[in-house]
Amino acid sequence: MENQVVFITGAGKGMGEATALLAGDRGAKVVVADVDLQGAQSVVDKIIAKGGEAIAVKCNVASVEEVKAAIDKTVETYGRLDAAFNNAGIQLPDTDITDVTEEDYDRVMDINLKGVWLCMKYQLLQMREQGSGAIVNNSSIGGLIGSAGRAAYHATKHGVLGLTKSAAVAYAPKGIRVNAVCPGTIETPMVEQMIKVGDLPVKETTEWAPIKRFGKASEVAEVVLWLFSPASSYVIGQPISVDGGISIS
Repeated sequence: MENQVVFITGAGKGMGEATALLAGDRGAKVVVADVDLQGAQSVVDKIIAKGGEAIAVKCNVASVEEVKAAIDKTVETYGRLDAAFNNAGIQLPDTDITDVTEEDYDRVMDINLKGVWLCMKYQLLQMREQGSGAIVNNSSIGGLIGSAGRAAYHATKHGVLGLTKSAAVAYAPKGIRVNAVCPGTIETPMVEQMIKVGDLPVKETTEWAPIKRFGKASEVAEVVLWLFSPASSYVIGQPISVDGGISIS
């Protein structure tokens, strides 16, 4: 990743933070984007403390103005955009589909699905001009299967895979690769909150995975960086499961 310019959303914590730190360790210039600018700056400080290069940008992925400004800032600062991880997303409480409010439905759609589309729109405009680039979208195991109480969330994550595959077909001939990761249950602040409120039973969820444990954010980050790299140069439009075997069990 030496001198590659990497843009990551939702990078103030969780899988986004882990990917930003790993990219920084491997020599990338990292743009840490998050709706929480303080959290983003904290990650930037960690990268710089280890001798890396990074900047923080505030970015609500559901806002066209903020997404465009974040990509513009990236190119203004570093001159190009080589790779992007569209990671930002939210989860709703476990709710029967008939009880999901229109407000909650719209919010999860705006962030998880529209947000990925907006980010891809402006990333692809820059990468198309360059004739190169790699994008990884964060879907979920929820993009591969269904789950009672998670209909709206799973709809967004299935949608992310649709966006990924369609963009991959269109842009592979232009030298740009688009793929997705589908994490299972990963140790992140989001999962910690789900456990805290009783939405995620730890024992049953752990037993569900053949590997018999939760994943680590760093394990997802390793896959994202592989998808960024020339090592995955013939991988196009794929949903790569990082789920401890849940989706095959």
